Amino acid sequence: MRELLPYLRLYKRHWFGLSLGMVLAFATLFAAIGLLTLSGWFIAAAAVAGLTGMATFNYMLPAAGVRGFSIGRTFGRWAERVVSHNATFKLLADLRVAFFRKLAPLVPDQTLNVRDGDLLNRMVADVDAMDHVYLRLVSPMVVGALGVLAVSLFLGWLDPTLGLALGSCLLALLLGLPVIFYHLGKQHGRQQLEQNAATRIALLDWLQGHAELALFGAESRYRARVDNSEKAMLAAQANMANVTGWANAVLMAATGLTLVLMIWLAADGVGGRLPDPLIAMVAFTTMASFELMMPITAAFQYLGKTLTAAKRLNRITERTPSVYFPPQGHADAVQGELKLDNVSYQYPETANPALNHISLHVHAGQKVALLGRTGCGKSTLLSLLTRAWDPSNGEIHLDGKPLRQWSEPALRQAISVVTQRVDMFNGTLRDNLILACPQASDETLTQVLTQVGLQTLLAESGLNAWMGDGGRQLSGGERRRIGIARALLHDAPIVLLDEPTEGLDVQTEAQILSLLQQHCANKTVVFITHRLVGLEQMDTICLMDAGEIVEQGDHTALMAANGRYAQLRQRL
Repeated sequence: MRELLPYLRLYKRHWFGLSLGMVLAFATLFAAIGLLTLSGWFIAAAAVAGLTGMATFNYMLPAAGVRGFSIGRTFGRWAERVVSHNATFKLLADLRVAFFRKLAPLVPDQTLNVRDGDLLNRMVADVDAMDHVYLRLVSPMVVGALGVLAVSLFLGWLDPTLGLALGSCLLALLLGLPVIFYHLGKQHGRQQLEQNAATRIALLDWLQGHAELALFGAESRYRARVDNSEKAMLAAQANMANVTGWANAVLMAATGLTLVLMIWLAADGVGGRLPDPLIAMVAFTTMASFELMMPITAAFQYLGKTLTAAKRLNRITERTPSVYFPPQGHADAVQGELKLDNVSYQYPETANPALNHISLHVHAGQKVALLGRTGCGKSTLLSLLTRAWDPSNGEIHLDGKPLRQWSEPALRQAISVVTQRVDMFNGTLRDNLILACPQASDETLTQVLTQVGLQTLLAESGLNAWMGDGGRQLSGGERRRIGIARALLHDAPIVLLDEPTEGLDVQTEAQILSLLQQHCANKTVVFITHRLVGLEQMDTICLMDAGEIVEQGDHTALMAANGRYAQLRQRL
């Protein structure tokens, strides 16, 4: 149960709504038991009055009571559902926000190793399972305990023996049934949750890679994996349904046996009286009281599933980010000076470092190109500059202050990044652009799209054009230019460009390089490339190989040195 403590603490935020929901649930239960109890006594008393010819039988007050309990039960059920579900949905919303806040800093972590489908399942299904804690665990147990006490006191007021007998039976079931059905449903609940996650992962893999799977003839194999996972999920659900059936059967049997016991005890009269309609009241009170037991068996039957979901969420929320941003870090205006002092970085479980003792000083407003073949460490260096990761050794400074001491909002505001992979969201073209500048007007967005040569995307639906999941409707070059458009909109003093013109034709490449040169006239630029295009305009060119800078200087100096850079130029 320790796994549930972080989620129980969230209840303090919505204590009023949750407490009001439990009060309404108890009032509804009171009305339901009162309705059946009074109705049973009223029918029996009316029958006896008719048979004995009693002329003074007051049927007005019991009839009014039956109607009042009926209205109260109906209204209470509606009000309880509205209040408790509203509070629970707000609680789940807070939980999703809290989970995402814990998850976001972990995403760049090299050791996280969690599939996208698994993260989606934790965000959706595992968080949804947390509503069982209140709706099916806390509320039923509290209401059930109060209900047992109320019913026992009511019957005890009429006859102490009957009150003690019914209270003992209900209390034994209240304490015993949850333990039994928790152990019966624990394994099946865990299997159901795990199979739901496996099915979602398999289905997401099949949907996201459908085009590629069809192209390489692997579609049927992955579809079979989805089908097998779905069958296992349905089997787990069937096992849980069997446990539910047994729970209902045991509860019905317990109801019958308790009813026989109570009628036997009341058969000679209630409270020392001769046998009268109160016997019917005792019988109907006994049957009605078992309504409070129905949600309790289900609560602990699904507790194993809830605990498994909590453990899966805790594996994320209790994980410490590998990169820590101080809450009160530097947030000064950024000039754009970058300095790398003997920086090294080694990926987990690799033998050789990706970067090895890199030292580089980039003055504010200077343009630096990192040139080298694929795998030489250029993109790794960019990730260190954005603090996706921290160096294994050495230090990076921004405007003379260690990068580790800057606050995250200030650092993100100071840097515009065009990465090799441009992430597109399943939304409109406008939605995918205003991420970089939320206050940008439609006119500004249209102008930037025209600058990067994407005005054709505005032909039909304009900025409302739907991009689809991952921007699959766009070509690789168009997605790359969307990334450049975001960098233009962000307008930060530092611009990091990782292969910005990869996948573009020669004419478009020249246009984009000219646009970037104009936009970055007074900015600090780190330009990562493996192509020898546009390097003449760079203040410094760093040729990298095997994680080290092997040559450094401007274009003219490197050509005069007749080293590796000059040899590469001569091969063109």
